[in-house]
Amino acid sequence: MQMRNVPMIYHETEHGIPPYLWNLSDTQFYKDKGSVFSCFACGGGSTMGYKLAGFDVIGCNEIDKKLVDVYVSNHNPKYVFDCDIRDMLKYEALPRELFNLDILDGSPPCTSFSMAGNREKDWGKSKKFREGQKNQTLDDLSFIFVSLAKKLQPKVVVIENVSSLLIGNAKKYANDIYTQLESAGYHVFHKVLNSKNFGIPQSRERVFFIGIRNDIAAPLLSYETNIFGSIEMPITYNDSIIPFKNIRIDAGTTISPPLTDLAISLWEKTLPGRSFSDAHENGSWFNEIKAHPDKPLPTIRASGLPYDYIAPRKIYLEELLQAFSFPQDYNFLNLSANYVCGMSVPPLIIKNLALTLHSHVLAAKRIDSELQQTNIFRERTCI
Repeated sequence: MQMRNVPMIYHETEHGIPPYLWNLSDTQFYKDKGSVFSCFACGGGSTMGYKLAGFDVIGCNEIDKKLVDVYVSNHNPKYVFDCDIRDMLKYEALPRELFNLDILDGSPPCTSFSMAGNREKDWGKSKKFREGQKNQTLDDLSFIFVSLAKKLQPKVVVIENVSSLLIGNAKKYANDIYTQLESAGYHVFHKVLNSKNFGIPQSRERVFFIGIRNDIAAPLLSYETNIFGSIEMPITYNDSIIPFKNIRIDAGTTISPPLTDLAISLWEKTLPGRSFSDAHENGSWFNEIKAHPDKPLPTIRASGLPYDYIAPRKIYLEELLQAFSFPQDYNFLNLSANYVCGMSVPPLIIKNLALTLHSHVLAAKRIDSELQQTNIFRERTCI
């Protein structure tokens, strides 16, 4: 016997307007699905996803005070912990509501595991990363987050990070996330998801570790296999990939300075969809990408933007916001929208993940007693 599979809702289009083109001021958020607390909240990408799915995001934790200001200006949360999560973990008098969460969400900084970063060279080092502007280690933050989950015991734990966490030596960190979540009382699985498959015009692949508290997971398991192993969460959710040409505009708000003569020269010699390194005599400028009209934008970094394929320019603000499914009226205060978005999870991917978790876990009906008594957990499958 298996639970009823409910497909993800990924692309509701109202009056011809795609879901990635929206405004906060025009959106009515319902709070009937449960409560969420967001750690490493950045500017609020994940928070918007949960809110769009109908969850009440009651608070956030973020070390960077400038990002906290952006978050508060847009979301006005009930609880704000503008501190290192290590300090939050030490608090003895946390609000009672945090011990009755439906979802504890966290996106630990991915700098240490990104293929574009130093990876192993930075592991275990205490240094001043941009995230927080203080001396700290980043590669252990997932484990600090799990310690907070062990303390709060939410029904569901969601950890998001770069998919390269599953590659090479970083696998040991992924395995440790499994081990520590399991020891904290959770059944764990993970999914590699790409935003382009959720009606978002950007290719952005991330891994999501999902922990379901054991007392909630047990009734959702069949005799032979965990229901999550066959849950209707395939890698592809949207039959139509949204190319850059669908969101491109001829004139918009410029968010970067005019290109240098060298950049223009490389842009002219580079084919759409390719890196400027193809045209650079030393193979440099690898991260500078000219967008392809018939493909989603490439992964957008917090430190850089892709280039238009018709005019020698970087993408406009309006295009950037659609590529992240951020609202067009988001208030970034004095921070770069590129930086805030690049550090965030696209809201639509979280919205769909949250709706699936609600349908299959948080709002699941009681199933027959024979199945409820089954306590067989599937083995880890993908690390």
